[in-house]
Parts: sequence; structure tokens; C-alpha cells
Amino acid sequence: MKASDVKKGNVVEHDGTVYQVRDIERSSPTARGGNVTFRFTLYSIPGGRKFDLSLRADDDLKEMDLVRRAANFSYMDGDAYVFMDNEDYTQYTLGPELIGDNAGYIVESVEGYYVQVIDDAPVGLQVPTSVLLVVVDTAPELKGASATKRTKPAKLNTGIEIQVPEYITNDEKVWVNTLTGEFAGRGTEKTF
Repeated sequence: MKASDVKKGNVVEHDGTVYQVRDIERSSPTARGGNVTFRFTLYSIPGGRKFDLSLRADDDLKEMDLVRRAANFSYMDGDAYVFMDNEDYTQYTLGPELIGDNAGYIVESVEGYYVQVIDDAPVGLQVPTSVLLVVVDTAPELKGASATKRTKPAKLNTGIEIQVPEYITNDEKVWVNTLTGEFAGRGTEKTF
């Protein structure tokens, strides 16, 4: 398809590598008869390496068919994560290079994960906007703590560490926003 038709989120191929389009900047020529150019911010699939590409409006980019399959996390196979397709029970094995920073947000029996597939091969994982995790290690609440919004570090059951309000204790469930990596409420309350 033409560069001028490419939209954010499209998956394209360039020089044998597959990329997802994250951002597009259109620049109009100042001189008459000049060409409109498009500057694409691309991220490789898999791997997530950033790549900037500038094309003229009529240049061609090959669009790839990316399929998103709703799947649930099943189990670990060595350091790989095995997800099972919600519809046809296909198993997808995603290595650490595909999971990347999402590793801290993968928990069992949670809906909202999507395995991204090209030609039947998993190339990436989309995680839910928020996940419920358990605090495994945090300092006790300071007695006589004022009502100010002070935070403290807490280690969660998937191994990640986030800042939580002082009143949160060990074994409590907390919502974590997977886009920002921040505390998003106690497990009993959904604040978004």
C-alpha cells in the first residue's frame, strides 16, 4: 500500500523486517512541486527495536496481516511463557524476547491478553490495561503516619517492584496500570 495510506497500528514489512507503526509525521514541502514526505516511527516485531523511516507519499510499504488472538496464560516452559488460545486452544510459546517488559504483568486466570500472530507464528503480546497482583514484600505501615500520600516500594508476586501507598500491607492485592507501571487501587476497589 502507499505510504500515504498507512495508519498508526498497521504492521508493515521493510527490508525483510516486520514493524508496527507507532507514529506518523506528515511534512508538506515548502517549495512548489516538492513531495509530501511521511516520517514513520516503527518498532520491530519481535524485539521492539525503534526504527525511523521516511517515505514519499507514493512509496510502497508492504502491509502484513497481524492477527490478535485472545489467549490466557497457561504455564512457564523454561523461561518461555505458554499461552492458550481462548477459542481453539492453540498453544503459543512466547520467549522472553517477545515478552519484554510485560513479564511483570503476566498472571494466570486473567482475561485480556492478546497474542499477536503473523503467519501462525506468535510475534508479540498485548497485556490488559490493568492487572491484579499480590504484594509479597513491603515495609510495615508506619505507626502514627500522617494522612499525607506518602508511598513506599512494594515487591509483587511477579517480581516487579512498584510504589504503593503507605497503608498497603503484605498479601494485599493491588491493581497495577500496565501502561505506566503504577499503583491503580486496592484489589477490592477498581479506581478506573
